[in-house]
Amino acid sequence: MVIAIDGPAGSGKSTVARLLAARLGLEYLDTGAMYRAVTFAAMRRGIDPADAEPVAQLAKSVEMEVGETGVRVDGVDASIEIRGPEVSRAVSVVAANPGVREELVRRQREWAQKRDGGVLEGRDIGTVVFPDAILKLYLTARPEIRAERRTAETPELDYDTVLADIARRDAYDSGREASPLQQASDSVEIDTSDRTLDDIVEALVALVGERTDDG
Repeated sequence: MVIAIDGPAGSGKSTVARLLAARLGLEYLDTGAMYRAVTFAAMRRGIDPADAEPVAQLAKSVEMEVGETGVRVDGVDASIEIRGPEVSRAVSVVAANPGVREELVRRQREWAQKRDGGVLEGRDIGTVVFPDAILKLYLTARPEIRAERRTAETPELDYDTVLADIARRDAYDSGREASPLQQASDSVEIDTSDRTLDDIVEALVALVGERTDDG
């Protein structure tokens, strides 16, 4: 059973996906962390993240472990570094690299196959990675709310800077040629701006139950 959660940065994907997975007894995968891991690996090796071919080759060889306890890249704990400003500024260009996306989509499908399903969140899960997911969700929120959330997560960042970065990232992700951020036609859209986590998760558990019963 695969549940696909897509949406822009700061929409609440990671938190909702993690809580939903726990409620359903499924494992959870943050696919965005995988792209950040490749970005971190490239920068650590002195490879320009915008240099498409070397980064695509790196994506095939890099060792990464993305789980509840953190992210390890080539044996190094990179849980904090992949969320830092340097990686955050460079990850969009890495995520737009077709070669990187091809390799990471392969890994994401392999991850779900080994576990007989799971809750996966990202930007192309319902449209590209698992178009036949039992439930597809598209989470969104007002830009100012998303910026507030990101600033709360990383207090050293300035709110106005984060808000501008969110607008830039939205435009880049939606406009890229390889697997752009878009809402699947059969997904359920949820605006998380003014809803509590408990309310959202309860509604999603009910939705999963309906889809499972229908199946």
